[in-house]
Amino acid sequence: MNFRSVAQLSDQLIQWSKGLPQDFELVVGLPRSGLLAANLLALYRNLPVADLDGVLAGRTIGAGTTRVDPFGEVEPRGACDPARSPAAERFLDRPRKVLVLDDSTYSGDSLRLARKQVEAAELDHHVEYGAVYVTPETIGVADHHCEVLGHPRCFEWNVLHHHVLSRACVDLDSVLCVDLPQPTGADDAAYRSALRTARPRHAITAYIGQLVTDRPERYRAETERWLDEQRIAYGDLVMARTGAGPRLRDLHASGAHKASVYRDGSATFFVGGDIGLAVEIANLSRRAVLSTDTMQMIQPGALPVARPGLALVDDTAPSRPKRLARSIVPRPARVGLDRVRRRLARAS
Repeated sequence: MNFRSVAQLSDQLIQWSKGLPQDFELVVGLPRSGLLAANLLALYRNLPVADLDGVLAGRTIGAGTTRVDPFGEVEPRGACDPARSPAAERFLDRPRKVLVLDDSTYSGDSLRLARKQVEAAELDHHVEYGAVYVTPETIGVADHHCEVLGHPRCFEWNVLHHHVLSRACVDLDSVLCVDLPQPTGADDAAYRSALRTARPRHAITAYIGQLVTDRPERYRAETERWLDEQRIAYGDLVMARTGAGPRLRDLHASGAHKASVYRDGSATFFVGGDIGLAVEIANLSRRAVLSTDTMQMIQPGALPVARPGLALVDDTAPSRPKRLARSIVPRPARVGLDRVRRRLARAS
């Protein structure tokens, strides 16, 4: 699965911008996700930004109250509504060089339609077309592209609403709803009540091929009722065997259960929440896992990159691959590798 996060998109746009023509005067985003890429690129270049309907109507989006006015005119702060500043409304009065941008091309139809609309409007502007991500089949649709990204692929901004989830194994706990503590015999009734009223976490609108959970099989009725109430469409729900609840409180036992379901099934990728559990499942299944906590696609054996406010894996409880490595790698070598890892984590 080829995956790109918003952080990766931002980094790639910065590098791509250096090779794009420097005389673009306006960036136009195609709704909806093309507006994300267009806004980022316009901010990096301090250019005006617009949506396609706005350009066809002769208007752009206001530039706010930045010190350097991207419209080339300095207006007193607070003198007018920045969303309808005179500079923004006059900007398209003369011919401009415009980049119409989409985040990605699938069939290329969106860019082709945009080109037809611009040509039909007979605008005086010089318009070129770009896409951040193209497929090998749609390279020629855009005048400019950043990366050729083949299928299957998904992005942070659409993965939870994309048809690729029909080929995914998704962790119910911590992705669809907040993770609930496993029950004991004394609080069974309270746990059943908590299952019925669990707070949703991510609103997934696409069909999910397979769901997996640590909840014991005896709680299937409550779980399926909650999924139905949340209008979540799915193909299969795999639960833990009855009586396995207390054992699956342990991170690594939970990882082993979910990794085995993932490994033995037909899913092409796994979607989990907790970053530590995502690393565990990736290592045990030897397949890619997407963590929704950090929006990183974790590969087997890879170290996740820290993101602000989010902790990395807790090394105090080593996973099975780590325990094996510690048994065969000399201690001095392990100490040196741990030192390098900590330096990389601080640098990131």
